[in-house]
Amino acid sequence: MSAFDDLLAFQRQTEALSSVAERLGWDQETVMPRGATEQRADEMAAMEEVLHERRTDPRIGEWLEAARPQNEVEQRIVDLISRDFSRSSRVPARLASELAKTTSLAQGIWAEARAKEAPEDFLPTLDQVLMLKREEAAALADGGDLYDALLDDYEPDTTAAEIAVLFDAMRPRLVALRDEVLGADHQPQALNGHFPQETQLRLARACASAFGYDWSRGRIDLAVHPFSSGRWQDSRITTRVVEPEPFNCIYSTIHEVGHSSYELGIDPDYAFTPLGRGVSMGVHESQSRIYENQMGRGRAFSGWLFNRMSDAFDGLNIADPDAFYATVNRVTPGYIRTEADEIQYNLHIMLRFDLERDLIAGKLDADDLVEAWNARFLKDFGVAVDRPANGVLQDVHWSVGLFGYFPTYALGNVYAGCLNEAMRDAVPELHDSLAEGDASPGVEWLRENVQRHGGLLPPRQLIETATGVAISPIPLLDYLEEKFGRIYDL
Repeated sequence: MSAFDDLLAFQRQTEALSSVAERLGWDQETVMPRGATEQRADEMAAMEEVLHERRTDPRIGEWLEAARPQNEVEQRIVDLISRDFSRSSRVPARLASELAKTTSLAQGIWAEARAKEAPEDFLPTLDQVLMLKREEAAALADGGDLYDALLDDYEPDTTAAEIAVLFDAMRPRLVALRDEVLGADHQPQALNGHFPQETQLRLARACASAFGYDWSRGRIDLAVHPFSSGRWQDSRITTRVVEPEPFNCIYSTIHEVGHSSYELGIDPDYAFTPLGRGVSMGVHESQSRIYENQMGRGRAFSGWLFNRMSDAFDGLNIADPDAFYATVNRVTPGYIRTEADEIQYNLHIMLRFDLERDLIAGKLDADDLVEAWNARFLKDFGVAVDRPANGVLQDVHWSVGLFGYFPTYALGNVYAGCLNEAMRDAVPELHDSLAEGDASPGVEWLRENVQRHGGLLPPRQLIETATGVAISPIPLLDYLEEKFGRIYDL
């Protein structure tokens, strides 16, 4: 066997073990007994010790040096393994294990604190997570910017400075559009009624099927915070149900189907290699957001959903599909990021981006986070946070150490804006198909142009190859102004 063959065989085992560890995380958030939290933390720490040892095995360096890639696929595999080897080797094994254990415990503590509206029960644990993440960032940064070192895990070759420039370019148009919409004379009606959990879940499954979710390789479960998990032949989704608010369940499901479909749509030849996963979280979010918003919240699909919901719930308080479309896209000054309309969603991300940069830099401590969050939310949204679950406790990300993840949501929206423009030009029949509850023409275009490539192309190159144009926030902002201008008669 060649050095490349040895390297790939070793990597395949590492990828398989990583998938097992991911399944432990899925189990913890869905069906694991609450009393098993400490045991699971030890299990996660043990798995991370094994994985870290494999990712830093000296033989990887020897194989990389001797490998002679024969084509662009093999070269990309070598490049990605080399990158992971370099980063993993900078993090001490003790720190990797401690992070895995602490974040596993922190997740349960966050969930209980959120349920009890008690941030004081969580903040000491968050402080522990922060200390470990700062240590990890320092090890990875090698004298560079700490936040950039963490961001690189989720969006390679992107810096916080670049993200900040992007956000500064987007914010004025988003704020101006929000102010126009909230001040408009015409305001869509809210959806009211009783929406039982089991009926919501049946509708959620129907929506997942409409977007081509492969039930032979997936499943849907309930979780405190919706997520997807897995790859290759097993990618699962979760959702949550709030009985007075069915859109929460339905659109969380469609969002997670976008993530899961990306993983299931990757070329099967890439399984158990570094190419067999989404190339970045920004690209991942482009898939979930274009499924949820440009397709799922569009006039065509919402018309189909109106009929399905009217039948399922014996009528709605909304008169017709056009009014329902406006209701689906109703803009309100709400608290929750995952429930935010398309205009305000990115403003939620900008808030988190600034706060977590200060947390990692040591400019902000966990003890001061509630006050800082509430002050910033009031400034950005003009509404005072009414309770911690609607404020600093609403997201799971910081409890599990995902610092640097949040900006990829907004970057994914920008990517989705570019992809949507190209997809609509390439697939003129998409509107009519969505009106029939069939998203397959759009899904197939995304699979061919984005999903099947997995990690073969770097994120920006992938999006620009798919669209044929340079990445820009302009398509997203133009789309939002046109869409909401029509809905609100601006």
